[in-house]
Amino acid sequence: MPYKKPTKAVITDAGFASRFLPITKTIPKAMIPLGAKPIMQYVVEECVAGGITDIIIVATHEGRPIYEDYFSNPCEKIYAQLESQGKLDRFESVRQVLSLANITVIEQDPALPYGNGSPIASAKPYLADDEAFIALYSDDLIFGEGDVKTLIDAFEKHPEAKAIITAQEMPKEVWNKYGMIALKNKKKQTLSHIVEKPAKPELSPSNLTSYGRYLLTPEVFAHLIPTNTGLDDELWTVDAITKLAKSGDVLVVKSRGKWLTTGDPKNYYKAYEEFNKMEA
Repeated sequence: MPYKKPTKAVITDAGFASRFLPITKTIPKAMIPLGAKPIMQYVVEECVAGGITDIIIVATHEGRPIYEDYFSNPCEKIYAQLESQGKLDRFESVRQVLSLANITVIEQDPALPYGNGSPIASAKPYLADDEAFIALYSDDLIFGEGDVKTLIDAFEKHPEAKAIITAQEMPKEVWNKYGMIALKNKKKQTLSHIVEKPAKPELSPSNLTSYGRYLLTPEVFAHLIPTNTGLDDELWTVDAITKLAKSGDVLVVKSRGKWLTTGDPKNYYKAYEEFNKMEA
């Protein structure tokens, strides 16, 4: 029987973000701002725009109270001050944050190995056994129409899929930096596997790049276990998705927006430039 349409999303920010030190010794990476909002808020807003009602943010031990404060603190002192000054219109952005969705912040399970699959595995107790869910890496931003809506639209057409991932065409100069998608069936756009950071362009199976936007079914948790570590002894989400592709269809859909990563300072600045263009 097909799984129910997703109403929940898991957003991960549970790494040490060493490329952003020293700022990330104090705040989580996805709390770095674009304009007046942190990166995490844009990812949450993408979920809400796609129809998600419940969001689980997976953070570090140090990051958890910061996210809990940001998404739930009513800021009564700020409200009172603005009210006394007749400037309550400035508080509207805070109201919007507090009413975005049902947000739960958890810590990554310390018993799990390092790797981008471990935060998703940590959220398993908060997800339903009969419902698909969305998984997002918080350092990936989509400008324009969000991928969450694209994934859910695809799921409504193909509820039998084991998983659905979004992809973006990228120039060959950067294929060695990302996971490149190999298709099992080009007509059906189903996944065979993902080649991580091919050393030469000719080793890439396509020009389609995979990144942190997935619609997953609970079946993925059979593969997100400590004994299934891969490269560098890490637990990889794409490894689990590839295993799902061996037992059924994993669909690949192209993003209807523009994907940019904020995972390092150089690409963060590129994303900020794109943000400024949109705000101009």
